[in-house]
Amino acid sequence: MVDFPQLACSLLSFLLFRSPLLGCHHGFEQGASKSVAIVGAGSAGLAMLQILLDLPVETRTNWDIVLYERRRDVGGIWLPDPSPPPPPKLPETPLYPLLDTNSPVPIMTYPRFPFPPGTPLFPTHEYIERYHQDYATHYGLWPYIKLNHTVLSSSWVGTPHAGHWEMVVEDPNGDRIRRSFDHLVVAVGRYHEPHMVIFPGQEAWLQNTKGGLRREILHSMWYRNPSWYVNRTVVVVGGGPSGVGIASQVLQYAHRVYLSVRSPPREMPVGHVEMKPEISHFTSDDVVFTDGSTVQDVDMVLLATGYDLRLPFLEEGGEVIVKPGSNETDGHSLTTNLCYLFPLHKHIFSLSASYPTNALAFIGLPNTVFIRSSDTAQSIYATSIIRNGSLLAPRAELLSELADSEEGLRRRGYDPYIGYKMVDYSTLEYQDDLIDSLRSKGGLPESNTSFVEPWRRESVNYLGGSLRRGWKRLKALGLAEEWLKGVESEEEWVDLMRQVNTWQRDWETAHQLTFPDDTFIY
Repeated sequence: MVDFPQLACSLLSFLLFRSPLLGCHHGFEQGASKSVAIVGAGSAGLAMLQILLDLPVETRTNWDIVLYERRRDVGGIWLPDPSPPPPPKLPETPLYPLLDTNSPVPIMTYPRFPFPPGTPLFPTHEYIERYHQDYATHYGLWPYIKLNHTVLSSSWVGTPHAGHWEMVVEDPNGDRIRRSFDHLVVAVGRYHEPHMVIFPGQEAWLQNTKGGLRREILHSMWYRNPSWYVNRTVVVVGGGPSGVGIASQVLQYAHRVYLSVRSPPREMPVGHVEMKPEISHFTSDDVVFTDGSTVQDVDMVLLATGYDLRLPFLEEGGEVIVKPGSNETDGHSLTTNLCYLFPLHKHIFSLSASYPTNALAFIGLPNTVFIRSSDTAQSIYATSIIRNGSLLAPRAELLSELADSEEGLRRRGYDPYIGYKMVDYSTLEYQDDLIDSLRSKGGLPESNTSFVEPWRRESVNYLGGSLRRGWKRLKALGLAEEWLKGVESEEEWVDLMRQVNTWQRDWETAHQLTFPDDTFIY
């Protein structure tokens, strides 16, 4: 038997709205009043706002939707800080002027919104900044975004079953505004609070200045220009993209550069950077590494050691408590152990016992190269459940599911509380799982089409280091613009990835060149 209300609603959603995935929910009162606050206008916050606005108009007619962004524009970490302060005051972003992406253009897109033709395959940050601005314009997001508005605190007022978020927001004039919202969506990212590693003996080393040049230990969040390190000897700590990229840049100016890593980096630095294991400790003269080797002439240590997961505006009201290194929570507050936030349902909804299970959502926590499609899938899931909280099972059942999932990870040798690497399954499977679970519960129309597009799934095959090496060689040969001609759709972008990857691999084989394992964790 045909479900005519469902069929009509699905057709209307597909024909009139930009996101055919957001269909109609059975048993939900159309036009019910709701208020939703989103915090953060980076890729995650913009995705959430766009999906909320893609709800059928008759559903959200009486909804109050606001996005608060503390900075002057959208874009999150891709928006430059015009005047970064010296430490200890934190910059607005860790973005540095010479940064380009370590991920190719097609996998960084929102669904159905490709980068403009002519964008480099591995673009500089200016292209990403403009992409977010274009996205906000294309989908009409600007009227709902309040720039230069800082959320100072947010506390739940009510019971585990009903209530609201009491929020204090500072406006551009410095005045404090109090607002209440039914639902809160946190999309502030994870790159605000630098993780500072303290080594034994570093104070004695810092104080033992020689030759009039002050020794420093500085987190990479404050790194901006490699020319600052002319004739200096630098140790960069950390083998992630930031550590490798900064080491490659500083090498052009420094006297000598060492890269201290826990394990071999996926991509090696460009140039003669000397690899070292982890730092063991400092003496008044030396940097000592875990293999017993020492370096005496170092005067700068740059810590590319990542960021602590902190949420000050939720910590202020006790909604999130900080327990470094812990895996225990009190049940009534979320806990951050500085690298993981728990307990969350599917990395999105808070399972705190203080408020309803659809009252507090987080978008953008998973660490994935497919960040904007992941943000979109999470936003569809969050929007559907904000709209109809009955799609979620009772809290006790969700907590039991979470415990089973965590125990499964432990049996496989993983610690579920160390971060968001998606070790249980790939981020593409995670995205499809979010959408499929909604479809199975009637939260979205049934469909034989998966959320993750075939071209995006194919792109995984070309994410090794040979693609980036190939693009660099094309630029050096002056051929990059020629290869970009005619590339517009996502499928064409992935075809370009395939061609560059094959071209580079053939060249490396012909020249008998070998490189470390190109496996890319996605």
